[in-house]
Amino acid sequence: MLRSITAVVLLGVCWACQESKTKDAKAEKIIEECIETHGGAHYQDFDVSFDFRQFKVRLVQSQGKFSYERQTTDTLNNTYKDVLTNDSFVRTMNGKTQELSPKDTDKYREGINSIAYFVLLPYKLSEPAVNLVYVGETTLEGQKYDKIKVTFDKEGGGKDHEDEFCYWIHQTKHTLDYLSYANGGPRFRKATKRETVGGIVFQDYENYEILDKTIPTSEYDKAFVEGKSKLLSKIEQTNYVSNK
Repeated sequence: MLRSITAVVLLGVCWACQESKTKDAKAEKIIEECIETHGGAHYQDFDVSFDFRQFKVRLVQSQGKFSYERQTTDTLNNTYKDVLTNDSFVRTMNGKTQELSPKDTDKYREGINSIAYFVLLPYKLSEPAVNLVYVGETTLEGQKYDKIKVTFDKEGGGKDHEDEFCYWIHQTKHTLDYLSYANGGPRFRKATKRETVGGIVFQDYENYEILDKTIPTSEYDKAFVEGKSKLLSKIEQTNYVSNK
């Protein structure tokens, strides 16, 4: 009897897991069209370098393998380089591998991973740990958008897997024009300049703080329109080069 009850419980757990991963076909189709518009097959094989703030960054992907690099030089002329791949993370100073604490390893690894994540949107929304949910349509600055909420599985979702994002996809152009997230403070980003390099569209953003911290990320567009936001910074990459 106990074995039967255990079997039923396990079956229920498995069923619940399957339910939690139920795909939202409409959301997936919208994101697929967006990815195609921003680069499509070019995301599978690219090698692009650019400058971001104090860093020189290089993002490479080929045959399912990736390498994300960032390099900077301090005031003492020491050169630091972080390299994140599918299998490893290494930080060097003047070419010598550094022994890092777990805390510093997480800090530097997440630093380069965060740059890659935002620069490679919307392609990053196709990863297995990403959950997409259609949450409606809206009109923003005179244009019609579909809103997609994004959450992440714990397994494969990264350090900040509990964070929640929302993306505004233009209904006819299929471009990613706005995004929001709450981790680190409520933020709303508006895409500004676009540049196509190696067949991939890269975007700059205006980065706004949402002043009402009680509303969900999917409602940040309303706060933006109502003037309940403050421009904090501009997220800009320069000197793009395709190395292929």
